Amino acid sequence: MDNNIIKELRKKEEEDVAKVLSSKYKIPYLDISKITIDLDALKVIPEKEAREKFVAVLQSVGKKLQIGVNNPEDQGVKNILEQLKEKRYEISLFLVSKSGLEKVFQKYAEVPRFEEIKAGIINISQAKIETFGVSLHSITSLKNSLENLIKQKESRKASEALELMLAGAISIEASDIHIEPESASVRLRLRLDGVLQNVTLIPLALYQLLLSRIKLISEVKLNVHDKPQDGRFTITTNSENIEVRTSVLPGPYGESLVLRVLLPKNISKTIKDLGMHEHLREIIEVELKKPNGMILATGPTGSGKTTTLYAFLKKITTPEIKVVTIEDPIEYHIPYVTQTQVEPDKGYDFGNGLRSILRQDPDVIMVGEIRDLDTAEIAMHASLTGHLVFSTLHTNDAAGTIPRLIDIGVKTNIIAPAINVTIAQRLVRKLCEACKQTVDASPDETKIIVENLKKIPKGYHRNIDTSFKIGKAAGCEECNKTGYKGRLGIFEAFLVDDAMERLILQNPPEADIKKAAKEQGMMTMYQDGILKIIDGVTSFDELQRVVSEE
Repeated sequence: MDNNIIKELRKKEEEDVAKVLSSKYKIPYLDISKITIDLDALKVIPEKEAREKFVAVLQSVGKKLQIGVNNPEDQGVKNILEQLKEKRYEISLFLVSKSGLEKVFQKYAEVPRFEEIKAGIINISQAKIETFGVSLHSITSLKNSLENLIKQKESRKASEALELMLAGAISIEASDIHIEPESASVRLRLRLDGVLQNVTLIPLALYQLLLSRIKLISEVKLNVHDKPQDGRFTITTNSENIEVRTSVLPGPYGESLVLRVLLPKNISKTIKDLGMHEHLREIIEVELKKPNGMILATGPTGSGKTTTLYAFLKKITTPEIKVVTIEDPIEYHIPYVTQTQVEPDKGYDFGNGLRSILRQDPDVIMVGEIRDLDTAEIAMHASLTGHLVFSTLHTNDAAGTIPRLIDIGVKTNIIAPAINVTIAQRLVRKLCEACKQTVDASPDETKIIVENLKKIPKGYHRNIDTSFKIGKAAGCEECNKTGYKGRLGIFEAFLVDDAMERLILQNPPEADIKKAAKEQGMMTMYQDGILKIIDGVTSFDELQRVVSEE
């Protein structure tokens, strides 16, 4: 029999024995070949002791240690664990095979030259960010840099690959990193201006190391592979801290990872930066001056709702008023605002958090998202008792807000007086200024423009012409060959005035609310997009990708 086959059989047999011992000792089993060893954590137990007692620290998260042992009943192992507990380490034990530990011991030789990346925090120096900013100016350059790294065979490759991905995402302002295992390799994609772009394929071996590395810094369980998990970590640079939300989802070929990079520059916008039409902005600014009531921003995930609420908060916040938020997570820090973050594991969710916030004597409250009846009712009662409340809700359009709240379980006699204004929005990509083309609108495009201009309410009026110049996407290095660079919002909103309040009390269908909102003077998101096409800001293709014509 081939020696390699014999080795594989022996390894499998040894791992099977470790699994049996795991059940005997009631300690989770871990296959060391499927995780990244945290080289800096190895230093917690000296190499001589580790080899003698077959024990090693595999990963560390602050004072939390994940330790691999082969025989937890060994007195020497017990002594080592007791000494660590006396130093206030929190220990999670895993049963591992001897051959697995032998591979861990070989890593001690690499410890001196290892640069620490702490769990929960990744430090990327400003010098490195600036270097990456020059070298990673596009998806193509990120692809080339990653492929060069993949060719290397160094133990630090996983840490460097992760750092490269994150620095690349920051440099090109990508909002999400998708790592998706397939049958023979793993696909890496970045979401740029709301659209996913292919980057490269990652070998399965590097993916396994990346998976373990990302789980470590995100503080999710290493040995859980069949359940979804959510975590987060922080990228620290000299100039700012950048929050990253991690989602791990099991799939047929392995766990899929999505890292949402919350770039402060993308969400630190003013009301004027949002893309809101001047007439609507004036309406909203009047509502922001009111002392109580609720302002709801609605739309699907990734439509810019939180950015809009942050812009509102910045507009109204002064040292004279108390503003408290409850968020998941805090995406951008605002002066004079007390910001809190949900921690469901500790009982601090939106509902409980909101109850606590009301005891802080706030004037203005922001609730990151209304997800259930409890949160909705507390938020609405707060708006009825002298507080200005901001929140978000997942709906397709502004008119869908009322049926959605009723569906959650909120009574119409609470909804009607509580809400001041509801806003729906989407994000459209802006045509790249470096390469966009200006062309005559086709007859079909002209017809759509004219039909929509005829329906646009008085406050948004435009002259109706027989011909229009519009923008078309081209593509250049500046915009990663997409033809678009940056995004802005398209909006629709209606006020809950006396007439709308009476209608809501009748529990009307969405169509009736939409009709009443249009009669009130609401311009739809599609019509807002048409105005932006005429202004050469976006294109027909982009508008139709994001929202359908009514």
